[in-house]
Amino acid sequence: MNEEFLPLTREDLSQRGWDSPDFILVTGDAYIDHPSFGSAIISRLLEAKGYRVGIIAQPDWKKDGDFLHLGKPKYGFLVTGGNVDSMVNHYSVGKKRRRKDVYSPGGKPFLRPDRASTVYTNRLKSLFKDTPIILGGIEASLRRLAHYDYWENKVRRSILLDSKADLIVYGMGEKPIVEIAEGLEAGIPVEYLQYIPGTVFKTGTLEDLPDYKLLPSFEEITENKKAYAKSFMLQYRNTDNLNGEILVEPYGNQYVVQNLPAEPMDKEALDRIYRLPFTRKAHKNYDALGGVPAIEEVQYSITSNRGCFGGCSFCALTFHQGRKVRSRSHESVMEEAAAFLKDPDFKGYIHDVGGPTANFQNPACDKQEKHGVCKDKQCLFPGPCSQLKVDHQDYVHTLRELRSLPGVKKVFIRSGIRYDYLMADQNKTFFKELVQHHVSGQLKVAPEHVSSRVLNKMGKPSKKVYDGFAREYFRYNQAFDKNQFLVPYFISSHPGSELRDAIQLAEYIRDMGYMPEQVQDFYPTPGTLSTCMYYTGLDPRTMERVYVPRSSEEKAMQRALIQFQNPKNRSLVKKALIRGNRSDLIGSHPKALVPGDASSKKSHKEPKGKRPHNRK
Repeated sequence: MNEEFLPLTREDLSQRGWDSPDFILVTGDAYIDHPSFGSAIISRLLEAKGYRVGIIAQPDWKKDGDFLHLGKPKYGFLVTGGNVDSMVNHYSVGKKRRRKDVYSPGGKPFLRPDRASTVYTNRLKSLFKDTPIILGGIEASLRRLAHYDYWENKVRRSILLDSKADLIVYGMGEKPIVEIAEGLEAGIPVEYLQYIPGTVFKTGTLEDLPDYKLLPSFEEITENKKAYAKSFMLQYRNTDNLNGEILVEPYGNQYVVQNLPAEPMDKEALDRIYRLPFTRKAHKNYDALGGVPAIEEVQYSITSNRGCFGGCSFCALTFHQGRKVRSRSHESVMEEAAAFLKDPDFKGYIHDVGGPTANFQNPACDKQEKHGVCKDKQCLFPGPCSQLKVDHQDYVHTLRELRSLPGVKKVFIRSGIRYDYLMADQNKTFFKELVQHHVSGQLKVAPEHVSSRVLNKMGKPSKKVYDGFAREYFRYNQAFDKNQFLVPYFISSHPGSELRDAIQLAEYIRDMGYMPEQVQDFYPTPGTLSTCMYYTGLDPRTMERVYVPRSSEEKAMQRALIQFQNPKNRSLVKKALIRGNRSDLIGSHPKALVPGDASSKKSHKEPKGKRPHNRK
């Protein structure tokens, strides 16, 4: 396994005999040379193409020094805010500052600025006026066009304009960044690199642009929420390289242009990416600071696939990775696992084998390969499409081979499992082997809600599908003499969720017999259909009005209802039940969620430990 990191300092450059790098990658994360991190993939890929790449990790944005210490790159700067949008990284859904940053040494917070991509790029532009700056990563990708910003509660311009970058690479960036690098090396000015799929550029004229779709202007969408919803849906329907269109967003006398998406990488190309010489570690400079927490879960995990056709409304994967699933070859996955065995720190446990959705290993249907994904139809919602190819056999084969490797004690699956896709498979081999071999005590799944009204807005399968899955899961546990829990995740205050829906969910949780330890309030982040609903109050798919819980009081009540067993939530739950005309759920009877006034004065013991869904 490679032990040499890319240069972080002038001394590192000197040791390699370099005067300056060809490219300098600036990231808001600590430097982790592992394929779970986009900055590592891009830098190693450029290295493999013969370019000299230096890294500036978490520079002090208030001073010039950190941006200057590697000198001026020959071709350009590559900037990313990190593996997570910097605002999501910094703030909870309640807009409170997080106390820990797992992507920083020792988990220390505040080592990157808010809106890191913009801040870094502005600083670089002031120091290196004529040097090309290419913006990439999740923050830039999901903010590539005008977008609602929850933290400022307003529509912001494309990050390309605010950052003053020359280009944005959106989505999976390997193909575009190589084409950009080759263009710059050939002496093509960055302002002429406007033809590359998977990029966004700004222009003052549309004269030379081929066929394109004109989006509502920035001025329109800031003044008219229907125009915003229309614009969002046009973007949502144009995320495929085969049937998408060039999108143009007007800003006064200039335009932001989104080129067609880059073609997804095929199996051979993905294999080459994951064979790059990653050290799979955080840089040694961080050891004395306690290491970087983010590496712990992924160090011995394997990314086997990309893309997701699940279509959850609150997820940005459609906008970032796209709906076409691509997977690595069986041989490539085995090769990566075999390398673990040579690592003295490997204890025999592979933490995960998966991707955005673990059990999506192949494209959803044959049509996607020839004509692209359907623009007006989802693969799994409201139910599985008749053209959907449901098959887990490749995944089963890979998992069996991994389990058989000498030195591998256990192979876990911790990426999300789409239980509706699993239930659609008439061959139950994968389901059985999942329960028998790949669960580490509890399986986490995401039904998210039980109200049909809310599930419709979420793009999730019905409660009936989840209940069927749960029954089968426990039946297999019993058959294999396992006592493994099922931990469902729920979202409170999602668009469409009224108090009556939250109460319905609370009753369901009551009947399951446990209190969820983790509850996520809906978090409006860029690039999701649910965020569009939150901002506009409209479902952009139908343009029908959607109820949106906005007040802090109602959000608190919906959250409290999910954790109604917590004595601290009792008054809020009672208030919610009264407001929702469900006082029948207050009292001492078996169906009550909270006790009445008299019984509430009695002592109440906290539930001890975890009591996950373990119904048999």
